[in-house]
Amino acid sequence: MAILLPGGAGYIGSHTAVELLNKEKEIIIVDDFSNSKPEMIDKIKQITGKDFKFYEVNCLNKKELEKVFEENSIEAVINFAGFKAVGESVKEPLKYYNNNVSGAITLLQTMQKYGVKKFVFSSSATVYGTRQEVEYTEKMKRGETANPYGTTKSMIEKILEDLYFADNQWDIAILRYFNPVGAHESGLIGEEPQGIPNNLMPYIVRVANGTLKELSVFGNDYDTPDGTGVRDYIHVVDLAKGHVKALEKLEKEGTGIYTYNLGTGKGYSVLDMVKTFEKVTGQKVPYKIAPRRAGDLAIYYADPNKAKEELNWQTEKTLEDMCRDSWNYICK
Repeated sequence: MAILLPGGAGYIGSHTAVELLNKEKEIIIVDDFSNSKPEMIDKIKQITGKDFKFYEVNCLNKKELEKVFEENSIEAVINFAGFKAVGESVKEPLKYYNNNVSGAITLLQTMQKYGVKKFVFSSSATVYGTRQEVEYTEKMKRGETANPYGTTKSMIEKILEDLYFADNQWDIAILRYFNPVGAHESGLIGEEPQGIPNNLMPYIVRVANGTLKELSVFGNDYDTPDGTGVRDYIHVVDLAKGHVKALEKLEKEGTGIYTYNLGTGKGYSVLDMVKTFEKVTGQKVPYKIAPRRAGDLAIYYADPNKAKEELNWQTEKTLEDMCRDSWNYICK
């Protein structure tokens, strides 16, 4: 019985694929490379020394998706198939609602048709909205999201809750990511944003290697220790291991719907990140202070205790590891 990974060639999907293969799980990756590169498939095989099936399919294509379910014995799905650039989602909301929400519905309908009811969903801390007190706990209600990307995650969470209410034979884990950074220690897989990066760490490494001129730090007048925004950064390998633990819970327990924060529970500022990166790599990162961005919060970080207690999961990698592995990936 295989685990299906839609979007499994992407940043978080590829690292989770590695962790599942290391646990001797059979996997199938489905991806259309709209947010990833074909060579990721070979790199996953190279890291693990294991083979797996791959289909070049978009989750909106119901006919092709059904073919994957027809040809394989699938026991669970971990869904990574979603666009994730916040700025792009503001400019092209319909693209995001169609791909992320319609794609998830098509995937869930196909799972239902073939009697596959174990589902792990890549959600995001953005669902907490803009008016919450830190630390974020899973008991908080979803807030008013600041952009269409966050809204798609919130909508899919609600769809999953309604689905479970209608049919409690579903077994669902919703994983709310904080800020994934870093890369596999091999340097073979990592974050490869299309065009100019939206996220901090990919931007820092591209400034350090000379691809980009300087880092724009959006705001230095927040109520934080150094005036710059504070976030909870989590190493992508720790995040990937959280998916394996969530899947193990679904395999062990009776049916249910569970929500977990995946974060470190610590906040680091933008300048903390820059200084740590410079210290670990010896590379200078020139930066300038730019105006605040609309919708940015001063500070947010996770309360990760529920995942620790119920999944026996916690982060192991440090901020230094995140910086070192990000740089190693770019150098390779």
